[in-house]
Amino acid sequence: MVTGSAWMTAGSITSRLLGALYVIPWVTWMGAYSTQANALFAKGYNIYSMFLTVATAGIPSAISKLVAHYNGLDQYGVSRRLYHSGMYVSIAMGVICSIVMFLAAGILAAGDPNVVPVIQSLAWAVLVIPPMSITRGFLQGYNWMAPSAMSQFIEQVFRVAYILAATFLVMKIQRGSWVVAVTQSTFAAFIGALGAIAILALAYFKHLREMNELVRNGERNPHVSTLELIFKIIYQAIPFIVIESGIIIFQLIDQYTFPPLMRMLGHYTTYQINAVYALFSFNANKLYMIIISFASGMAATAIPLLSEARAQNDTESIRKQIENALTLFYFVMIPASMGMAAVAQQIYTVFYRYDAAGVTVLEFAAFMSIPLGMYSVAAAMMQGISENKRMMSYLGIGVIVKFILQLPCMMLVRGLGPLLATGLAMMVINYLILHSFNMEFGLHFNDMAKSTNQILGFSLIMFVAVKAVMSLINLVVSPYGRYTAFFSLIPGVLVGMAVFIYLALRYRLADNLLGARMAALRTRLHIK
Repeated sequence: MVTGSAWMTAGSITSRLLGALYVIPWVTWMGAYSTQANALFAKGYNIYSMFLTVATAGIPSAISKLVAHYNGLDQYGVSRRLYHSGMYVSIAMGVICSIVMFLAAGILAAGDPNVVPVIQSLAWAVLVIPPMSITRGFLQGYNWMAPSAMSQFIEQVFRVAYILAATFLVMKIQRGSWVVAVTQSTFAAFIGALGAIAILALAYFKHLREMNELVRNGERNPHVSTLELIFKIIYQAIPFIVIESGIIIFQLIDQYTFPPLMRMLGHYTTYQINAVYALFSFNANKLYMIIISFASGMAATAIPLLSEARAQNDTESIRKQIENALTLFYFVMIPASMGMAAVAQQIYTVFYRYDAAGVTVLEFAAFMSIPLGMYSVAAAMMQGISENKRMMSYLGIGVIVKFILQLPCMMLVRGLGPLLATGLAMMVINYLILHSFNMEFGLHFNDMAKSTNQILGFSLIMFVAVKAVMSLINLVVSPYGRYTAFFSLIPGVLVGMAVFIYLALRYRLADNLLGARMAALRTRLHIK
């Protein structure tokens, strides 16, 4: 699982990093329109993400799970037919959803004419991404994570290159409209998808001979018809639509409730509302989603492994996989989120220029990313063991909690309210999932306690150390300039990594989670 997680996490992180780093020149070229452009970009992308989830219909994850299931039964021929059937369904869904998205853009814009061309530009990506995602899911079902990770990276390279080229052309050479620049930036999702399709096609044909050999030597199951496979895909996919769109649903709740609630709580202009909305929906979101990509990488790996164990009715293996996934999640997510909170001022200044409100939002969002990341991992594991109905009910409870808490949280902390309401709702969902796991598989929480407490303790020590270093640097160097913030950020990150890695190796935490190879690393670093 660690190897698969490494590939998926690496692909997810690098693509997230690219997806965040382009913001630095993008915001600069947008100039005075950057805040409004960020808000417009976020509004279009939230709607696009929801349509994309429906268009892919959860089929990639469903395909990954079903392929792993039939491969575990040595029925590789059924897996092949499953992929072909899924491709037909995904192409049809892509066409339907892209047409609906394009034609309904005016309604979805909720009265903002600037959002219309942005939504329509994203409809092109919805057309081609579903079949691309199907191929990713199929390859992941064989536990071939490298092609998926590489395609994610290439997708972002193509996308970011187009965003920067188009924005520079519109804003700096043509001196054009910032709305046109944002529209071209969102159209880049289609360009990126074309690059990913090319990588996945190469990987498919590279493994074709090996897959043909597995089909020839595998067990045949002529009783499974193509129609039955399509029905299984749709049956598995419907819960995936709802579950995978969990975070997106919460973001859409914010998008459509935040403006009217802010007007109800005070006399705020549309510009002010968009400015605050951009702080948590785009600015902070771009950065804390890098951390959550750690979790999503592990989540993608968990589904086929748990599905295979479920197919073999191996309860002990399921328990161990769940415990391993949870501990790996804590090991990566907790120090990463606390580290981001410790350097929030510097990292926000590098990306968006210094803004006291933006720094506060990012610090808070870094901590809220823990329950969000936990949801990604826990929901994926629930799907892996075929507890889709139960997971959907838990998500439904979470959405109700989000609606109930949205107004009180905004009354309490205004612009931080949506993040607080989302974090609390996600905590409720995570508790329900972990309780369900414990009731069914009897998780050994006592065995996990030592590692979990070490992770928390080491993360707190790292947080204090980094905060102290950043405070000392701020006494000498101005924290308000982009360049000075960048050069201040480097020692902060290095100190944080050094402290956590040293403690993890010194007290054998890394050995317990990542294996005996850590002993060799400890020897090379002269750590006792």
